[in-house]
Amino acid sequence: MTAVLSRGRSDAPVRSVPGRPAPRRRPTVAPTWFLLPALVVYALVVLYPSLAGSVLAFTDRSGFDPGEWVGLANFEKLLRDDAARAALTNTVAVAVVITVVQTTLGLLLALALNSAIRARNLMRTLFFAPMMLSPIIVGLLWQYIYTPGGPLDSTLEGLGLGFLTRSWLGSDGALWAIVASIIWHHVGIVMAIYLAGLQSIPPELTEAAQVDGAGAVRRFWYVTRPLLGQSTTIVIALTLTASFKLFDQMFVMTGGGPGVSTQTLSLVMYQQAFVYGEYGYGTAIALVLTMIVAAVVFVQLSITRRGEHQV
Repeated sequence: MTAVLSRGRSDAPVRSVPGRPAPRRRPTVAPTWFLLPALVVYALVVLYPSLAGSVLAFTDRSGFDPGEWVGLANFEKLLRDDAARAALTNTVAVAVVITVVQTTLGLLLALALNSAIRARNLMRTLFFAPMMLSPIIVGLLWQYIYTPGGPLDSTLEGLGLGFLTRSWLGSDGALWAIVASIIWHHVGIVMAIYLAGLQSIPPELTEAAQVDGAGAVRRFWYVTRPLLGQSTTIVIALTLTASFKLFDQMFVMTGGGPGVSTQTLSLVMYQQAFVYGEYGYGTAIALVLTMIVAAVVFVQLSITRRGEHQV
């Protein structure tokens, strides 16, 4: 009995002729070679400079002085540095607040603009538009808004809320004033990701739940929310990564002041390396920041992926 040998599709079963050894499936190697040029460029442009630069973290290089090998001295200095510890506290607090608030607002906007309200396309464009601006432009714009006697203070006084006016970027609340501008800048991309997730959910599922008597809250919690697991994983990973690396708005709007109230690890790293010329110490801060971001995102992905459901 002659077996039919599969031709064309590589995933079709391969049958052997009785009395003859079964033919071996040839591994598909060709597509892998197409990745090689990109991998080589990535290794030369990203991996090698990163690994070579990380060596500076174990030296006391300063300015044009190549420095000497000091081992873990820079990391010990980091643990004793009050400014660095304050910057780490600010960085963690900002990352947590931005992730929670931005994810919640983005989800609420997506749910509202996924409904059949009028002008929803215009509203989607308006909320996404700030993403088209660079962080520097956003920082300068909000610095003007927060100017004493500026647009924000004038609006509050016009509403009879003049008692709320203050030096927005010159007080202890400067950090949260900057956080508000960052959320305004990035909430549009979170909304867009959630909108894509909502539109991928078959309407039959929510209709079936509605027929069974589930209200809007129950439909969201038991049908929509689980199917948005992948979108939530992406949103939280992107937001956490960007929040830990915040630099532009802090640098433009306050430069880390007043005092160290708006310092972040990225800003301290920049100051140590490019202002004071302490390249070894600055690289050590960058290395610690990289490990923190990698660890946080790894844990976050491990947790959020457990709750993902396929549509």
